[in-house]
Amino acid sequence: MVGVIRMTAVSCLPRIVVGSLLLLAVVLAAPVAAADDSAALWRGLVSGEYVALMRHASAPGTGDPADFKLEDCATQRNLSDAGRAEARAIGERFREHGIASATILSSQWCRCLDTARLLGLGRVAAVPALNSFFGERADGAAQTAAIVQRLREPAAGARVLVTHQINITALTDVFPASGEIIVVKPGDDAVRVVGRLDPPRVDHR
Repeated sequence: MVGVIRMTAVSCLPRIVVGSLLLLAVVLAAPVAAADDSAALWRGLVSGEYVALMRHASAPGTGDPADFKLEDCATQRNLSDAGRAEARAIGERFREHGIASATILSSQWCRCLDTARLLGLGRVAAVPALNSFFGERADGAAQTAAIVQRLREPAAGARVLVTHQINITALTDVFPASGEIIVVKPGDDAVRVVGRLDPPRVDHR
């Protein structure tokens, strides 16, 4: 009887309302999308199936002074104390997930090199293709293609590429936060984003 009463009540409602109720029922019944499985991302990084694209840690400001020089860190925008603490904490996170050493490639900018070295995961190799093209947008396509090619090369173990927001966005369409890791899987002609690992929150005092 209760069921009959409910059906009768619904049948008396305007059609548009009934449709809305049915749509709401479908939405509520649909499974909620699972959050990124960070454990799976870390397993992929450990195995080398995935690659970590990391934006340098916190460095206040935007771009660099007009007269900056790559060989002179004093002329560049550099990591803050918080940024240095972030880089160390990120390195510790790698070790907690079974990555004590990795192939580390970095932009030649000091804030990237410092981030890469403070990870404490091994020797850092400077790669010009990872350099910021913020001031030379015409170089972006060639540098992005070079990184795609580098990612496609066979490699054993974990790989971390430390670079700039503009480079990561050109490669993945993702705008990363400082210190954020975009986890990608190299493909035949591109890279696929499989997840994101947020930067740690640190107290640098």
